Amino acid sequence: MCLLGLGAAAILNVGGCGGGGTEEVRSVQTTARSVLRLAVTTSTHDTGLIEALVPLFEDQHTCRVDVIAVGSGKALRLGERGDVDVVLVHAQPDEDQFMSAGHGVRREDVMYNRFELLGPVADPAGIKGMEVTEALQRIVVGKHRFVSRGDDSGTHKRELSLWREDDEDMPSGWENYMESGQGMGATLVMADQMKAYTLSDRGTYIAFKNKIDLVPLIPASEPLINPYGIMTVNPGKNDRIQHDLANAFVDFIISPETQWIVGDFRLAGETLFHPLHLASN
Repeated sequence: MCLLGLGAAAILNVGGCGGGGTEEVRSVQTTARSVLRLAVTTSTHDTGLIEALVPLFEDQHTCRVDVIAVGSGKALRLGERGDVDVVLVHAQPDEDQFMSAGHGVRREDVMYNRFELLGPVADPAGIKGMEVTEALQRIVVGKHRFVSRGDDSGTHKRELSLWREDDEDMPSGWENYMESGQGMGATLVMADQMKAYTLSDRGTYIAFKNKIDLVPLIPASEPLINPYGIMTVNPGKNDRIQHDLANAFVDFIISPETQWIVGDFRLAGETLFHPLHLASN
């Protein structure tokens, strides 16, 4: 879990945000009257996007935002327990369940990027250029090394849905299928060291590509689109929920000004996220 107390002047240099997937704790002195608790995916942290946006909101609203960067599954559970005020994740089916169960009271689309199936340049499974389901089947049949996050994150959920879409049950005793149980950055490093295949959001891959030798091997396609949504937590869960501030944060995230920032946010010269709210504003 990565807990960041982000001050108004603490916009970090984007190139230094990749880290190694390790936990980071930063304490900031503040006189803010209110604290917004925000659970986000590790991809928004590892790319540096959330650290570019949060200080702007803190400045506008004279508050402090405590950011908890975890996998989507853990972020949603924090919301279910009422331990955070806002959840920003990329797991659409689980987001829908979160809302229908009454854990959230407002949901908005934010942005999208895509997933990449990465592997060593040598490509021992020979999947380069294949569609994703065909590529995964080839990896299974050959029992090649594959590193899964295995952490109930949005990326892990998508990986599992792609295996199911292929109707290919991963054989029991497949020794080369491993779970890191860690964030995307740490998983990329582990897969790279093992010369294994893995599924990653493109943003985190770009943040780490100068540190690893893994490369994208399959073309972009509809099953690899990766949308993000933001939700406010039901204030009825407890009296700590900052409902008004949570709504203000959602308004900020989907505002034209912030959506332009999202669309212009780049790493290594590449746009990482594509805003979804500009067309409706």
